Amino acid sequence: MNIPLTPLRFLRYAEQQYPARTAIVCNQDRFTYAQFAGRVGRLAGALRQAGIQAGDRVAFLGANCHRLLEAYYGVPEAGAVLLPLNIRLAPDELAFILNDSGATILFVEKQFLGLVESFRKSLRTVKMFVQLDGSPDVPWLDPRNYDALLAAATPHRADISSIDENSLAELFYTSGTSANPKGVMLTHRNIYLHALNVCMGFQIENGAVELHTIPLFHANGWGVAHFLVLLGGKHVMIQRFETKEVFRLIETEKVHSCSLVPIMATALVNCPERRNYDLSTLRRIVIGGAASSPTLIREVEQQLGCECFSGYGLTETCPSLTISPMKSGLGWEGEQRYVGQAMTGYAFPGTEIRVVDADDRDVPRDGQAIGEIIARSDGVMEGYWRQPEASAEALRGGWFHTGDMATFNEEGYLLIVDRKKDIIVSGGENISSLELEKAILAHPAVLEAGVIPVPDEKWGEVPKALVVLKPNATASESELIEFCRARLSHYKCPRSVEFVDSLPKTGTGKILKKDLRKKYWQGKDTIRPDFGAPASKTKSGA
Repeated sequence: MNIPLTPLRFLRYAEQQYPARTAIVCNQDRFTYAQFAGRVGRLAGALRQAGIQAGDRVAFLGANCHRLLEAYYGVPEAGAVLLPLNIRLAPDELAFILNDSGATILFVEKQFLGLVESFRKSLRTVKMFVQLDGSPDVPWLDPRNYDALLAAATPHRADISSIDENSLAELFYTSGTSANPKGVMLTHRNIYLHALNVCMGFQIENGAVELHTIPLFHANGWGVAHFLVLLGGKHVMIQRFETKEVFRLIETEKVHSCSLVPIMATALVNCPERRNYDLSTLRRIVIGGAASSPTLIREVEQQLGCECFSGYGLTETCPSLTISPMKSGLGWEGEQRYVGQAMTGYAFPGTEIRVVDADDRDVPRDGQAIGEIIARSDGVMEGYWRQPEASAEALRGGWFHTGDMATFNEEGYLLIVDRKKDIIVSGGENISSLELEKAILAHPAVLEAGVIPVPDEKWGEVPKALVVLKPNATASESELIEFCRARLSHYKCPRSVEFVDSLPKTGTGKILKKDLRKKYWQGKDTIRPDFGAPASKTKSGA
């Protein structure tokens, strides 16, 4: 017997097995799995009554909320494709995505109505605008808000046996920085098997409680929207990342785990109010979105009292590829454990990883040779939306080429050394900006650091560090340079350090190095080869 592999089966199972168990906590709203499933059925019915056809794209623009989680199931239940939009994008970027995807309906949170108004007239395919919260009071909105649509709808449930598991279920756009973003196509099968692999890799317990610190619009919500439903877990929503609110929710909802980007983790360990909250239920924090450091892993474990390790993946891989907890039998001790858990990690079940040279030949697994990470798994995308050439290039040879450069050791652990475009080539020597950033972050006065190449007449380019200090902390340029030289070869160390109040970041906290480089390369006779190159991958870990 072959039953189509679709994430809709997860909610079916949870509704049958845990109908009275709390499924979602969102501000003052609490829903059981029976109520969650009922709302999903009504959303599917409302979409069909609105004329949505199989394969139509349905867009959502909003922060983390139970309504967006309902869309993860209600939209594919109606046979349509979910398109979550990054709330931090510019109007032109959002307009491009909506037009490129051919979205038919846009659900929008009240706080973003002004943003939508700024580009609404440039949209070519959106026929219906629905306000998610509050009462609609502008003429271009449907007079009924999201909940009114659900209340008036006849519930709909798809026949699971009729679903094509290879059909598109979700569409996520990468964070194009100089070129237009690409739509990543994830199928029902991708999502279903990715969730199973993550459950096995993390060994997540039945009834787990997860705080949604990562936006659901980002990289498939890091998979939480699906694997947690399968296990009948509790989804705890937070609309904005605020340290005290994170601590409050951990205490009151007895949260077991959450995922963080490094800047979030740094904020939590440096928040003095954390001592006012009971965080004893917290078991696991996974850091992704950008490279972590052993220092940060150690601080999280010591200050928050839970296990902490890294994870890595990309939008194109649904997203999870690797995790870095200590494998049984390795016996890491002391600082070695923090170093290991800050690595990029080893492959999830169902995932194959290779590190290859420019000719796609495997490099030695010695922890020294550098090559590009390529992967294949059940979660790797179908391809890029309406971009067959880009899809063929990324998936050449039956492997997804990530663009991340790494080493591979004999225990099967990856360590990313940089993106191809972020490697600093100084006097013919390759310097990893990530390695240098980790060294700088080990200084007790440093809160954040970004390392970029800047032009140099003698060496072509040299490393420069841009540093944000912790509140009330002090450090000098010479002090940080000497600190690095005590830990790294001198040629790898920064030639200069600039102290700044903040660093530009993506919506999930990743430092925008392209923006940092502009100041130093504009007006130069020689433009760095990668300057202005598109960053087509949105990572959920590194």
